[in-house]
Formats: sequence, structure tokens, C-alpha cells
Amino acid sequence: MEFHDLPLDERLLLARRGTAYFAQRLVELTDTGLDGDTLLPGWTRRHLLAHVGYNAAALCRLLDWAATGVETPMYASAEQRSREIDEGATLNPAALRNLFTHTAARLDEKWRNLPPSAWAAEVRTAQGRLVPAAETAWMRTREVWIHAVDLANGGRFGDFPAIVLDSLLTDIVGMWRKNKLGAGLVLAVEDRSPIAVHRDSAPTATVAGPLAAVVRWAAGRGSTGVTIDTDLDGPPRWL
Repeated sequence: MEFHDLPLDERLLLARRGTAYFAQRLVELTDTGLDGDTLLPGWTRRHLLAHVGYNAAALCRLLDWAATGVETPMYASAEQRSREIDEGATLNPAALRNLFTHTAARLDEKWRNLPPSAWAAEVRTAQGRLVPAAETAWMRTREVWIHAVDLANGGRFGDFPAIVLDSLLTDIVGMWRKNKLGAGLVLAVEDRSPIAVHRDSAPTATVAGPLAAVVRWAAGRGSTGVTIDTDLDGPPRWL
């Protein structure tokens, strides 16, 4: 079973648990600690916090679209999205923390009040995919759990619920297949059958380890806990 097989209320619960996990990592940072680096090249914790806050606001716009039928994109453009993050990173610490708290609460309110019929309404992601509004639960789940690790102050893939790890791996491998990346790559998760990214390609590299470590590597967050039987620069890009 994976994330999308769960009842909607359980999917939303995983998103809320991820928000709480991110919030815990955040509260453990001092205000000066927000100036530190993240696992994302070129981004400080300020940039990451602005991004996570504005992501919740963007998902609220998709839920408004689903509720009203009036097209409301997540972002006006990629440039506007980047500019928003850069400007948000200049906010004072209290304002940045409030941005995260306020937008997360607003997103939760939108979820609670969305009419049942609107969950199936199609909306468009920032990547241009048409998805049902219910997909916002996974979009936010993925966002908050992974970026809690990106804060680089104690978040671990090993803390993720197993169903989130399984669903991330499915998501990542699916994107590689869609974009024709990772030919010859095999992921060998402990106690499971190996996953050939492209079944018609001869194996050229195997990444092996526990589920959390393999997902961490596949998500581009480092090779701790995995063994790799050949030289690889890193995983293919997935987002």
C-alpha cells in the first residue's frame, strides 16, 4: 500500500504530521541559525523557510481553483516564484516564522472546508500536470518531510513514516522513467526485490541499502547508508 491508496483523511494526517515535524526542526533553530546553509546548494534556511511558506500559499490557490472553478495558478511564473523566495528570505526572523505558521494554518483550513465534490476537480501543478485537488495532500506531504531534512539540523529520512518513504521512491522512479533518466540503474532496498529503473536496460550501477537510505540517495540528499558498486556522480534529477 502507498500514499494514494489511503483514505483522504489519512493522507491529510500524514501531511499534517510532516508539517509538525518541520515545525519541530524549525523551533530548534535560533534566529541567527536561520542564516545557516541548507542541503540545497545556494539556499540558506531563510530561503527554504520562505519557499515552504509560499508553497502552502500556492496550494491554497489550487484549492480555491477546485472550489470555485476559476483557474488560479500556483504561481504567475517561474520567475515570480523565484523572486518571491528571494524577497521572503530577507524578512526578519519573526516574520519568516510567522509566514510558515500562518500559511500552514491557512492550507489546513482550506482542506477542512473544501466541499467533498471539489476534491476530484482538476487543477494544474507548477510543472504543468493536471491532477485532482486531492493531490495537494501528497504535494504538501512530500514538501514538508523532505525539506525538514534540508534544514540540516537533525531531520532524518529514517524518521519518515514507511508509507511516505515507499511513495517517495515510487514517485522518484516514476519521474526518472517518464524523463528517460537512470538507464542501467538498479535500486536494491534491503529485504526487497531490486528495482530496475528501466527494465529493458542492462544493469550498470546498483545502489543498495535500507529503505530510508536509498530514498535519501534517490532524492539527492546524500549517500549516507548506501553502497554503490560503481562511480556515480549522484542520482538523476527528479524534480
